[in-house]
Amino acid sequence: MIETQIMAPEAIFGQIAEHQHEQVVFCHDHETGLRAIIGIHNTVLGPALGGTRMWHYASDMEALNDVLRLSRGMTYKAAISGLNLGGGKAVIIGDAKTLKTEALLRKFGRFVKNLNGKYITAEDVNMTTKDMEYIRMETTHVAGLPESMGGSGDPSPVTAYGTYMGMKAAAKKAYGSESLAGKRIGVQGVGHVGTYLLEHLQKEGAKLIVTDYYEDRALEAAARFGATAVGLDEIYDQDMDIYSPCALGATLNDDTIPRLKARVVAGCANNQLKVENQHGPELVRRGIVYAPDFLINAGGLINVYSEVTGGSRQGALTQTEKIYDFTLQVLAKAEEEGTHPQAAAIKQAKERIASVGRVKSTF
Repeated sequence: MIETQIMAPEAIFGQIAEHQHEQVVFCHDHETGLRAIIGIHNTVLGPALGGTRMWHYASDMEALNDVLRLSRGMTYKAAISGLNLGGGKAVIIGDAKTLKTEALLRKFGRFVKNLNGKYITAEDVNMTTKDMEYIRMETTHVAGLPESMGGSGDPSPVTAYGTYMGMKAAAKKAYGSESLAGKRIGVQGVGHVGTYLLEHLQKEGAKLIVTDYYEDRALEAAARFGATAVGLDEIYDQDMDIYSPCALGATLNDDTIPRLKARVVAGCANNQLKVENQHGPELVRRGIVYAPDFLINAGGLINVYSEVTGGSRQGALTQTEKIYDFTLQVLAKAEEEGTHPQAAAIKQAKERIASVGRVKSTF
């Protein structure tokens, strides 16, 4: 029996109103144990596309907050990358190691189908291309399918490549050179994307420090890449040049920021700033260059967008490489306007949504 926390309606709608979402769908199936939330933030530019993550949340409210923040970030990610997509995201509540089954995923696919294309799903934390195959059995509104099925495959390598490009741009801003050779880089989270990022960093000759929620995964990555493995909370105290959060969000907060010795933060995790307009300015005050998360981790979205539009993997990689220039532009804009990079990036994304929205208002 699954115990659930009852949320007061005013609390739910308060959350939705705060983030200005169009639609939030709560999905439940007793037989499979499915409990999921689909957040659709904005569809001005196109259908909402964003991955589904599966996580053992401490409460239903925590899951709701996560899906709202994630889907909002997807809106900005698509907009700033020039994609004709809106922002959406989904979370499935539960331990992926014990609860995830074919039946559960296919039931989730039925809920996606019922949205009639307003939301397109793909992989995220604890989800794989095989999981997308199960969802595809129930709906066509899914991307990130295996290449054997005509899909674009795992988006993780492209997400990592974009993060790598953004990191190099941030290093150029902070250190005057894009080279990462000899730089001490702490990577927090060595799942699919984090591992591909480590490959790029190792090839360039960076000195690596790794950590992960799962200790065995961190030790495996350390052995494979010649890195030093540290505890999950110890990563913030390391003597490093670049901190790269590649796991869950909100790791930049009141507790962790004062402990950072790094001059650059650039990672592939979403929603890295716990409170954007508090912790973004705090990084600036401390002289830390922050590469906006939804900008530099957009490679995966670019990759699945190419699948939806019939583009090629090479085309997606070429577009992802432009993240380097976009990052430098946003960092320069933030400095020019006297704001923090996340705010500058959000402003740029909102301007595109507004301008395209005016075009679409003509019938």
